[in-house]
Amino acid sequence: MTREGRDVLTAAARDPRSLRRVEDERFLTGQGRYLDDAPANGQLVAVVLRSPHAHADIRSVDAADALQVAGVRAIFTGEDLARDGVGHLPCSLTLDEAAGLVVPPRPPLCLGRVRHVGDPVALVVANTRRAAVDALEQIVVNYETLPAVTDPTEALSPDAPALWAEAQGNRAFHYRRGDFAATRLQFDAAAHVVELDLVNNRVAAAAMEPRAAIARWDEAGDRFLLELSGASVHQIRRETATVLGVAPDRVDLVCPDVGGGFGMKNVTYPEYPLLLWAARRLRAPIRWVADRTEEFTSGAHGRDNHTRARLALDADGRFLALSVETVANLGAYVSSLGPGAATTAPTPAMGGLYDIPAVTMDVRGAFTNTAPVDAYRGAGKPEANYLLERLIDIAAGRLGVDAADLRRRNFIRAFPHRNALGFTIDCGEFAENLERALLAADRAGFDARKAQSAASGKLRGFGVGCFLETSRGQPDEEAWLRVRPDAIEVAIGTQSNGQGHETSFVQLVADRLGLPHDRFRFVQGDTRTVPRGGGHGGARSVHMGGTALLLAAEDLLRRALPIAARLLQADEAAVAYSDGAFTALTPEGVSGTVDLSGVARALVEAGQDETLEGHGDNRCDRYTFPNGCHIAEVEVDRNSGAVTLARYTAVDDYGVLLNPLLAEGQIHGGVAQGIGQALMEEALYERDGGQILSATFMDYAMPRGGDLPWLDIRFVEIPTDANPIGAKGSGQAGAIAAPQAVINAVVDALRPFGVEHIDMPATAERVWRAMRG
Repeated sequence: MTREGRDVLTAAARDPRSLRRVEDERFLTGQGRYLDDAPANGQLVAVVLRSPHAHADIRSVDAADALQVAGVRAIFTGEDLARDGVGHLPCSLTLDEAAGLVVPPRPPLCLGRVRHVGDPVALVVANTRRAAVDALEQIVVNYETLPAVTDPTEALSPDAPALWAEAQGNRAFHYRRGDFAATRLQFDAAAHVVELDLVNNRVAAAAMEPRAAIARWDEAGDRFLLELSGASVHQIRRETATVLGVAPDRVDLVCPDVGGGFGMKNVTYPEYPLLLWAARRLRAPIRWVADRTEEFTSGAHGRDNHTRARLALDADGRFLALSVETVANLGAYVSSLGPGAATTAPTPAMGGLYDIPAVTMDVRGAFTNTAPVDAYRGAGKPEANYLLERLIDIAAGRLGVDAADLRRRNFIRAFPHRNALGFTIDCGEFAENLERALLAADRAGFDARKAQSAASGKLRGFGVGCFLETSRGQPDEEAWLRVRPDAIEVAIGTQSNGQGHETSFVQLVADRLGLPHDRFRFVQGDTRTVPRGGGHGGARSVHMGGTALLLAAEDLLRRALPIAARLLQADEAAVAYSDGAFTALTPEGVSGTVDLSGVARALVEAGQDETLEGHGDNRCDRYTFPNGCHIAEVEVDRNSGAVTLARYTAVDDYGVLLNPLLAEGQIHGGVAQGIGQALMEEALYERDGGQILSATFMDYAMPRGGDLPWLDIRFVEIPTDANPIGAKGSGQAGAIAAPQAVINAVVDALRPFGVEHIDMPATAERVWRAMRG
């Protein structure tokens, strides 16, 4: 239903490409294949004893009484794993040598010291969950508490408690990019310099389905099998195998349906190798499902950057230089891809949609006594765009110009454009999308709406937020099409955890092969049937995976052609493919046809032990650049500070869309997460003691339906040449765009009070205090 209450379809829903999601039938009828729904089948149950302290030495662990609880099969500690040669969790992301990345040891169970609330100390395995929990409560751990630090800036101070001997001054890395000399010259010559200190607040992914895993060991084959609620199964397999000290091909990973991930489920967690090791040790399958508090205390968090940003402008308001100095909180350990969220991920997007001659980044990673930080929807791009869009609004206020006009003066208009950090943006209509968004948001009618709000005792603000995403190429991606008797398998190395790949990827292949959608079966998230893959993340699935599928389709037809020609008794040059069948053409007309199933049967009948298959290997290191303009309108209660999001408009360019309806759904979800970060979400820790203050939904707020207005989403399709589809990627954009649009609107509403900036989340208390100065 629209804002005005009319029951109409959106433009995306009316588009003929907008097939409804085929996977939704099983989701909505309770037929989803989620991990905790799997039959028990004699599985043991594991629970993890976690540290209640942010920083402490473990003096002893006494499990004698716990082992007496009926049904308990075993209790393991870090010493048990160390004696068996179990290794440490690796970090798969590398930085250049100059950054000096420090990766401290991280065993699956703590050895000697805990470093954040929720750190795993012991594993209890029992016949039932009740027995396991009862035993866990009987374990006595003697801790000697140590000073803790949770603020990343404080962690880098000389007198901060030290987390690691390997990391001097708690510094995990020092990453620098850009021409610092050129940037200094631009600032020296600038007519105006705007400086801003801001915090990009720590958030928790809070996926609907918590992390879960079932571990098995095949004694006869000496192989491991891990079923998990996750993504990026090939990366997790490699990292898990490293911890276990075995070759990756001895570990199989399977993901059924996944109830949300948002980046945090791309990560290898201590529980994965721990459960597999225990399954081998006990020669029994073991099930583990995290509870919600475990998700908040030990699942990877996102964001948590403290930044000082400066923007240099000339006398005409042209941007000359951008300087960004950030302290990024890594938490207590280096997670699988954690350092990238503050370094390599934001780098291509730094500078956004604007022609800025000089840009520099100086990023220091800090260890703190908090849960590890890793990728969260957007991973670095939200942080890069947020700081710049906030600077632009502040600069407009200080220069006395319209914020939209200041953006107009500085947009990139000529393509391809190589930005100051060396990345080439191939196409876009940045200025035009701003105008489209202003028109769609009815900027002209804002003054009247503001007056109406004032009449009811409320403030009203209008916020513009542009964004540039960078959808990455590498790692490379692979796909397979296999013609089976009952269906054509579509197997791919990326992974859906809500995006609708089962619909959109099959739609892409069905269109290319000219076959109905129901002739295909989608396969993902299973290393036994998908041997390789670059995995989920970075809005890369269509850019990389879609191209791999097209390559697989071409390879399938290439392999099938000679067989079809032989069956049709025709030269290959006289055989054409269309709508699922090969046709032999003669001067007199069509002499015969054979479909793909017929070609596959011919292979079997000829006694060849092979499947008709096509393989696509997409090796590409190019980025695509999704972009757009979002506009938020808020009302602020003068008495309480409560913020209501009144209107929201987006005009976005994701290149060519496979399925506009699915893309619109992705934007809705991303925008909701961005709004949540802007207005209410924050993973909070005590500043001194290190206790987490938001370990349940009683204390961690997330947006509900009533918190969101009608989201007016509009698409502009400017094709990229980075892939044959012309697609740019849409999975992360909403979370990248929404924070700055919302905060710019809140600050605009608070201008009568002289407020120039407010950090996220703009809670009622924070806004109330800002109004009272």
